[in-house]
Amino acid sequence: MKHTDLGVLDDAVLLFGGPYSNLQALEALCEVAQAREIAPAQMICTGDVVAYCGQPAETVARMRALGCAVVAGNCEVQLAQGAASCGCGFEEGSACDLLSNAWFNYALQHIDRNDKGWMGDCPDLVSFHHQGARYAVLHGGITDVARFIWMSSDATVFDAEWQAVEAVIGPVDHIIAGHAGVPFIKRTDNGRWINAGVIGMPPHDGRQQTRFAILDGGEVQIHRLDYDVQAAASAMERAGLPEGYRRGLLSGYWPSEDVLPLDLRVPSLASG
Repeated sequence: MKHTDLGVLDDAVLLFGGPYSNLQALEALCEVAQAREIAPAQMICTGDVVAYCGQPAETVARMRALGCAVVAGNCEVQLAQGAASCGCGFEEGSACDLLSNAWFNYALQHIDRNDKGWMGDCPDLVSFHHQGARYAVLHGGITDVARFIWMSSDATVFDAEWQAVEAVIGPVDHIIAGHAGVPFIKRTDNGRWINAGVIGMPPHDGRQQTRFAILDGGEVQIHRLDYDVQAAASAMERAGLPEGYRRGLLSGYWPSEDVLPLDLRVPSLASG
């Protein structure tokens, strides 16, 4: 378990996850950071730099040039190890599982050894202090890097992960996570669990905009990100990737609801 302590970050901190090989979304996020005068040292990614979209090598290069802190997502772990799949936690044979096999194999072929080494060096946990409170940053969970945790997850899930984090790095006031792809802020008995969302894919809400978060003065706000969606979709088409996730960028809806809890599913999609 690798842990990096970033020290005190009392100015605004930009939190984001899942660039997902979506170079256009990452470029748009960097423009937001520049406009808000948020330096790379004040930016933290919750992992999965590479995934569904069409420019994995270019996205990794941009992330490395940016130089912000990156937590190891399951995609970093699996690509660094040269594994056979993304380890996303999708049920075997499900639509998400089958679609992910295609993009993972494409990424595996286009990420070089040096970039895989960088992924392997990413920490599993990042911590920092902000306005007197201590924050931990992880990907899905500590008990399982690919654990899907939702706003509606049982209180025992949050409690178990909190205890697991504190067993590694000691007491924390709040936890920041990613992986699930749908942002939320939940007040638990231990503190706030903050999912900053992802920038590479919309949160299954019928809009093309993706999400990121800004922590400032101890408060967190989720923001929408506008970017060149058509260019990202065209890059996926040129890469020869399956239509599902490309259609998801354009429609704002995921190609499958396999992993979603019932409260996040869209009735019209199930019926249509």
